[in-house]
Amino acid sequence: MDSETETQRLKIPTPADFNFTECLAILGRSDQELLHTIQDERLTKLLALEDETTLFDLSHSGESLHIEFPHHSPSEQGRQAVVRYVAEWFDLETDLQPFYAMAASDPVLREVVEQHAGLRIMGMPDLFEAFVWAITGQQINLTFAYTLKRRLIEQFGTSHTVGGVEYWAFPSAERIASLEVEQLRTLQFSGRKAEYIIHIAEQIADGRLVKDELLEKTEQQVEKQLLAIRGVGPWSAHYVMMKCLRFTSAFPISDVGLHNALKHQLGMEQKPSIAEIESLAENWAGWQAYATFYLWRVLL
Repeated sequence: MDSETETQRLKIPTPADFNFTECLAILGRSDQELLHTIQDERLTKLLALEDETTLFDLSHSGESLHIEFPHHSPSEQGRQAVVRYVAEWFDLETDLQPFYAMAASDPVLREVVEQHAGLRIMGMPDLFEAFVWAITGQQINLTFAYTLKRRLIEQFGTSHTVGGVEYWAFPSAERIASLEVEQLRTLQFSGRKAEYIIHIAEQIADGRLVKDELLEKTEQQVEKQLLAIRGVGPWSAHYVMMKCLRFTSAFPISDVGLHNALKHQLGMEQKPSIAEIESLAENWAGWQAYATFYLWRVLL
């Protein structure tokens, strides 16, 4: 990953099978999204780092993602943190050729993967954000989940106004760890979800739950550790493993969106059972996360 001549610009090489437009389709799926804006194939995001807050623009041309800092010049540490964040956010390190080879002969995936080729799992590099989204999304529809997320960010997140536009970064674990349950309940989080979110925030804030330590463990070890956390069931654990920890074999098999996508894709009269999904997914070993993400794309 090399820098261009101007100190305000960076570029990140992208794989040949990368499709920025497809990735933006996922990122732009809700008009309630506060953590980034999209206009004319250009993404703008505020990233809150430990020592500084950085606003950057992201676009794609040729074989590179282009990062620009139009309003200020961050420190070298800040610039490199943005590069790392973007590379992880767009999952640029994963070689998708084995997935595409598998999907080409898979009756469930072949059509959707051909149609949306170049899509990458749009992740959540921040472990706390991934957990909050997993807890928030339990047993409610996507629209209300986005509503709760927006309220949480507006109430407790970091903001920066440029040119009359207010940009937001997700609240830190330290900030949420300092709250009382009732402060989240006033935003319409259930009491249980408020407790779970604050409890996870406390574990991350005091170093009991560390992303780098999780990444050193096997998938089975990580799953066991996550399932031991209050409020984290199999769906939430696999969601975090898929979106933040980047286990390509993570499989949120109970996901309602996955069930609806399979029903639609296969022309079924009713959603498939777990046993039917397990049968359909026999060919996806090692790539269940990507199979799930591509099927979610059908629902947009």
